[in-house]
Amino acid sequence: MPTITIEPATADRFSDAEHALTGGGDGASCQCQWWMLTNKDFNATSREEREDRLKSELTSGPPPALIAYVDGEAAGWVRVGPRTAQVRLARTRTYAASPQPWDDENVWAVSCFAVRREHRGQGLNARLLEAAIDYARQSGARILEAYPVDTDIEKKSTSELYHGVLSTFEAAGFHEVARPKPSIAIVELELTN
Repeated sequence: MPTITIEPATADRFSDAEHALTGGGDGASCQCQWWMLTNKDFNATSREEREDRLKSELTSGPPPALIAYVDGEAAGWVRVGPRTAQVRLARTRTYAASPQPWDDENVWAVSCFAVRREHRGQGLNARLLEAAIDYARQSGARILEAYPVDTDIEKKSTSELYHGVLSTFEAAGFHEVARPKPSIAIVELELTN
């Protein structure tokens, strides 16, 4: 049975972050900057500029994500942090149905997962989500929000599942607060209980 550990994405783990993000899907080109930039700004940046932005995030802290390791190899990534820092979330019409005020710094968001192809099917998303909940709680978040895909309604390609899957969030105790599209849910978990 493999040993799975999860650590904060810090400056000294930048090469591990890159390894986790470049194993399939859009992580290599996105550099987990999609939610951090407006559409206009994202489209105006190169992959190298996004990589520099990610490196700056990891250097300046606090850690904007967590990295999953399988037997010491970086295998997965989850972005988790204050929703106010993830500027595109508030500008995404689909998420306007969130019941939480967009300027509330105590509302955090889990917005992106990436798992390397060779490590898929091992439950890493669930482990990353569990660690993200703990990290948000320890960091003082009041609510943790997410925007998962309901694969019971619509099957999606692996690349389209970067939001996470609804059943994983439900198993972790999240409850649905809005359904802006048939296959997209807004879920939240109260962390102050």
